[in-house]
Amino acid sequence: MARIAFIGLGNMGGPMAANLVKSGHEVFGFDLAASVLKAAEESGVKPASHASQAVKDAEIIITMLPQGRHVLTAWTDILQTAAQGTLVIDCSTIDVESSRKAHEMAKASSCLSLDAPVSGGTGGATAGTLTFMAGGSEDAFARAKPILEAMGKKIVHCGEAGAGQAAKICNNMILGISMVGVCEAFVLAEKLGLSHQALFDVASTSSGQCWSINAYCPVPGPVPTSPANNDYRPGFAAALMLKDLRLSQEAALASGASTPLGAEAAQLYALFEKQGNGGRDFSAIIEMFREKA
Repeated sequence: MARIAFIGLGNMGGPMAANLVKSGHEVFGFDLAASVLKAAEESGVKPASHASQAVKDAEIIITMLPQGRHVLTAWTDILQTAAQGTLVIDCSTIDVESSRKAHEMAKASSCLSLDAPVSGGTGGATAGTLTFMAGGSEDAFARAKPILEAMGKKIVHCGEAGAGQAAKICNNMILGISMVGVCEAFVLAEKLGLSHQALFDVASTSSGQCWSINAYCPVPGPVPTSPANNDYRPGFAAALMLKDLRLSQEAALASGASTPLGAEAAQLYALFEKQGNGGRDFSAIIEMFREKA
């Protein structure tokens, strides 16, 4: 079993670190929030007073942080303490440019590195069923895979440095666009007098089927585990969806890709967040379409 440092123990990082403990690894954790650190300690994570203490003698370091600037700041700190040959994995969802800079920093410190953002939300983090999209060398991926398998059910090597982040923002642009389409369809069905269950029964088994309907239906009833049955408690918060959509549009602008539907979805979620809904599940955007109708 490995000695692992985990930096960032919030809604995603906390349960991920707990699953590493359950798998028998020795996990040292750090987070700026004392309450979060305390909760992680209760799950078996050994708390550290600062990041450099957590990473001392660690074989593997994992970061789960909000933005690229946080990752770069954290890696600047921890790479001063990390021994040569340490594997550093970033599971945050950040911009591709920052991710590649982090890989360069690790290489300069003679450490292996992997960007490995996740899909699956807080439920997947708790259940250990996340999907990891990894970018980095074959050696880094081979070494990281057994560790990632303790936290997820599907581990995909997408390519070299930054490829995991690229896959994540493309995937979540699809998700944001599809959820908007599904919500619009259910609002239209309501106006036409069609029941939620009837539309679900048709669309979930025909050409309209997608994850946003089949697994995460935005209306109560058809999918009992969807946030729609729990007053739209996230799940995956609308603010996080907006973050990912904005990352996709930054990448589209930088690469010259045309993504008009991605841009429209980003604008819609920006409006939804502006109305005070950032902390609600992203599927709750259906309520905004009802109001417009």
